[in-house]
Amino acid sequence: MREIISLACTDCKRRNYSTMKNKKNDPERLERRKYCRFCRKHTPHKEVK
Repeated sequence: MREIISLACTDCKRRNYSTMKNKKNDPERLERRKYCRFCRKHTPHKEVK
């Protein structure tokens, strides 16, 4: 049930991180606050397809 997903910065829209999530436990899209090396600050990162 685990699937590899990409996390993209909400400011610059670049895909910086990849992680795994369980689609059964988390059917909605993930959002995490992570460091973006392009923006050089912590920004919200959302799951993209």
